[in-house]
Amino acid sequence: MTVTFFLLALLVAVAAAVRSTWSPCGLSMLSTITPISERAKGHRYGATCTWFVLGATVGGLALGGVAGLLAAVVGAVEPSPVATASVGLAAALVALVSDTGLAGVRLPVHYRQVNERWLDAYRPWVYGAGFGLQIGSGVATYITTAGVYLLVALGALSGSPVAALAVGAAFGLVRGLAVTRTRRVATPRDLREFHRHFAARLPWAQRAVTAAVSVAVVVSAVAAWPASAAIVTSATVLTLVARRAVRTRRDTVVDPAGRAPAVGLDPSVPVD
Repeated sequence: MTVTFFLLALLVAVAAAVRSTWSPCGLSMLSTITPISERAKGHRYGATCTWFVLGATVGGLALGGVAGLLAAVVGAVEPSPVATASVGLAAALVALVSDTGLAGVRLPVHYRQVNERWLDAYRPWVYGAGFGLQIGSGVATYITTAGVYLLVALGALSGSPVAALAVGAAFGLVRGLAVTRTRRVATPRDLREFHRHFAARLPWAQRAVTAAVSVAVVVSAVAAWPASAAIVTSATVLTLVARRAVRTRRDTVVDPAGRAPAVGLDPSVPVD
């Protein structure tokens, strides 16, 4: 199971890193670290990018370190293959439901951007490596996909701290390399065109991470059979119940005086 979960974690890590580039913080980096901006400050774009990629890789290693500690615990416990796969299936299902909004709920996320004042306060190697470290860690800035959580879970289930570290490093490296996409931007017009085309590719990135998580669901389900049948059935029932509860909550507005609920009203319209 070590190799299986390592490969699944690596797949999810790469897909989640790619999807995360379209986060507000990721897009900000693609506007902040460019040949235009670095040249205007008298800095070398290539050097700043190098520091950014190195910082992001270290940040990914920190995320992988968390997964590695959990993997050491899993390795010490030595759960059965079916039990391991069942946990992996449950984690993948939660991530899939969260990302697709099937139940109308999502896992908690972190809304934070890097401090762009660093650009004026510090040398390029400081803000390059510092920004990269935060973004590569996956959880210090905006989290746009539950795949970030899932890669930690799958890395831990591999039972190998080394494999978990490699997964984290891969995530950070891919996130860091994204900043090099602006290397051909030479004018403000180029930058505007770049972002216009880049924004159009967001649906592709969303489908990619959904596909990666779906692969984790299928592979884990096969490995956990027949326990997976009960897990998938329970997850389906819970999803349907949650969707109904969310729909009911949206359609019900409670009178401010607490007298009676008004059903079928728009929650944004005040109740007289």
